[in-house]
Order: sequence, then C-alpha cells, then structure tokens
Amino acid sequence: MLNIFEMIDYKEQLDRLIAQFDTTLGEFEVELFAKECPKTVWNFINLAEGRQKSVRKGRYYDGLKFHRVIKNFMVQGGCPDGTGTGTPGYYFDNEFCTELRHDKPGIVSMANAGPNTNGSQFFITMAPLKHLDGRHTVFGQVYKGLDVVLSMAEVAIGMYDRPEEDITINKVTIKR
Repeated sequence: MLNIFEMIDYKEQLDRLIAQFDTTLGEFEVELFAKECPKTVWNFINLAEGRQKSVRKGRYYDGLKFHRVIKNFMVQGGCPDGTGTGTPGYYFDNEFCTELRHDKPGIVSMANAGPNTNGSQFFITMAPLKHLDGRHTVFGQVYKGLDVVLSMAEVAIGMYDRPEEDITINKVTIKR
C-alpha cells in the first residue's frame, strides 16, 4: 500500500480526551482511549486538529460526511472522498487492546480494508458486534449524545448504504 505522507508522532501525556462532534443531526461526545490506543487516538486528534499532513488541508474531519449507514450495525465516516475508498494518504498498523470490545452501541472503532490498513475512516456501532473484535481497533466510546448517533441509523438509505440526505460532520473539537 502506498503511503504518500508520513504519520507524525505528536502526542501529549493525557490518558483520556473527549472528541466533540457537531453534525447536521446534532452533537455527541466521544471519550478517546489514549492510554490504551495512543497511536490510533493521536492519529485521530492530529487529523481533527489539522496537525497531520494529509490529502485534505486543515481540520481533516470538518465537512466530511457519514457516508455509510447500516441499521442495527454501524455508521461510518472519515472518508475524504465520501465513498468509503479514500485515505488520508497513509496507513498505520492495528492497535488492539483486549479490554476494549465491540460490546455495546456507541463503540468507536477504526474502519479498515484488512490488517494494518487504518487511516482516517472510523465507525460507531449501533449494537454489540463481537465478531469485529480483533479485526478493528476500538479507540473510543460515545458517552454523551448516543441518541443522536442512534438516530443516524434511522435515516433513509440509498445505494451502497449511503444516506439519501447528507449527515455532515460540521466540526470535531478535541477537549482536554
């Protein structure tokens, strides 16, 4: 796989951070597990804050869409192309923590195309999805506004599991 950009190694000594999502359907907050999955969490933060060089300029997630919605399964976002095939211009390895599982609605995990193909895409579970354990890196959990996330799975869906009306990430803010 081609890496156009190098992943930076910027990290702060913090165990828990919050990602606040402002979307067209409302706001929700995600607790990020920086202690358990530092590479994954800081990749997400560095993209969100515009620190990581990528195929997009500035704050990576702002303006992107949740491009894939499957009721009772998950909602997926973070693709720069809005198709599910885009990357930030690099990949990084899986980072599994045995204590972190896809065991309830609201789990935030990296989407990938196979082992060690993480980039910018992520998904949020709508139900326990234990078959994804050991295949996708869990790096956060919705702790506020789960009703907003669950409402995403109720929108009308068109071809390729895409929402008929865009669900846009207006802004991601990292709270320390």
